Amino acid sequence: MSKTGTIPADAFSMRSPFGRRAVGLSVAAAVGGFLFGFDSSVINGAVDSIEGNFGLSDFLTGLVVAVALLGCVAGAILAGALSDRFGRLKVMMLGAVLFLVSSVGSGLTFSVPDLIVWRVIGGLGIGIASVVAPAYIAEIAPRQIRGSLASLQQLAITLGIFAALLSDALLANAAGGASQQLWLGMEAWRWMFLVGVVPAAVYGILAFLVPESPRYLIAKGRFDEAKEIFSRLVPPADLDKTMNELTHAIESDRANSGVSLRGKSLGLQPIVWIGIILSVFQQFVGINVIFYYSTTLWKAVGFDESNALLVSVITSVTNVLVTLIAIWLVDRVGRKPILMTGSVIMTLSLGTMALAFSFAEGSGEDVSLPGAWGPIALVAANLFVVGFGASWGPLVWVLLGEIFPSRIRGKALGVAAAAQWLANFAITVSFPPMSGWSLPLTYGMYAFFAALSFLYVWWKIPETKGMELEQTETLFVQKPKPAKR
Repeated sequence: MSKTGTIPADAFSMRSPFGRRAVGLSVAAAVGGFLFGFDSSVINGAVDSIEGNFGLSDFLTGLVVAVALLGCVAGAILAGALSDRFGRLKVMMLGAVLFLVSSVGSGLTFSVPDLIVWRVIGGLGIGIASVVAPAYIAEIAPRQIRGSLASLQQLAITLGIFAALLSDALLANAAGGASQQLWLGMEAWRWMFLVGVVPAAVYGILAFLVPESPRYLIAKGRFDEAKEIFSRLVPPADLDKTMNELTHAIESDRANSGVSLRGKSLGLQPIVWIGIILSVFQQFVGINVIFYYSTTLWKAVGFDESNALLVSVITSVTNVLVTLIAIWLVDRVGRKPILMTGSVIMTLSLGTMALAFSFAEGSGEDVSLPGAWGPIALVAANLFVVGFGASWGPLVWVLLGEIFPSRIRGKALGVAAAAQWLANFAITVSFPPMSGWSLPLTYGMYAFFAALSFLYVWWKIPETKGMELEQTETLFVQKPKPAKR
């Protein structure tokens, strides 16, 4: 039996022993998000050299950039079932191994077909990590600080983007260009991929060191192990209550073990659709255009090509800083108001970019913005990053870790993450032809989706701040209508 008594007022603050332990475990799990960010941006510094080295067409270049996202879809779908069957840690280790293999293979690639294969393998690893990390964090985090801890996933993604862009710039400068030889007779762009071995190894080692999810252990009947882990995360006075509530919830889930993701809403349960729609909105506002295809934008607003990568690094730093703001606010202000504020900022900034590019001169890579429209577009683009990074970037991951019933959490997270990757792929592949056709309409479309995201949150998303996971999921269950008399 656990000790009885009162729970200290600051028991779940970030500075308490329980809070610090939860932060440590969440940081370890969030390294999967770092791999996500690193992989999504490391290709930026290498893509021009790959295109020149292998003589790629525009289509093949786009495919090499985007094909990893298809692997992410498959990895996200598989991760839910695998983590429910084998545990969160083993699946984390699998993701680390796949990303490590991909980093080595991509760095040593000798043709386009094998590079595509390595990119897909890396995508599998990233897709797995994108599902397991938020699930693990949600399951070990005390409800009082769960929002802040779940936001670490997005912070890790932004740090991964920053690390990839910075390492690309350092390696290219050290070699005198990404296509120039650096070490061991290999070009700098190959070393850009090989650097990914380091975070992959760190993620794999951490998966050996952190404890398994207590929820998973209880589901497998390993109560003593789960209680030992919870004893380090909750005060003694709250230990038995926490164990009893989880055990009861899991037993209730088993009584409904036949329940699947299927439902009456276009083949899925309504809650699954909520997760899918949130994920799609997160990508359809066009955030990855800034990090995948920013060179054209920065050139259009007056920067020469040599400074484009530096500007991208600065933008990624902005992304990191505003994510820290979101982490500080999420458990103070709540999820819903932050998401709606972010939607407003993104709508206005993307609308401004659409207006600015309606005055563009030239076409293709020679687009330029006359007069004050260049600085206006630059400010709007960075304001868009601020709006996204402080709201939809981290908070979608928070909600995805909270809203699903525990009996389907792994599978539902996998479907939602897969939808996110598919939406990411669609935006990544479609931007070059759409921007060639009309940049104003392209940014106008992203602004339209940002506006829709505001309406969707206002209409469909309740506030989940400070609630137990078992309580938050009830908010999304449609209440039965009273019987007519």
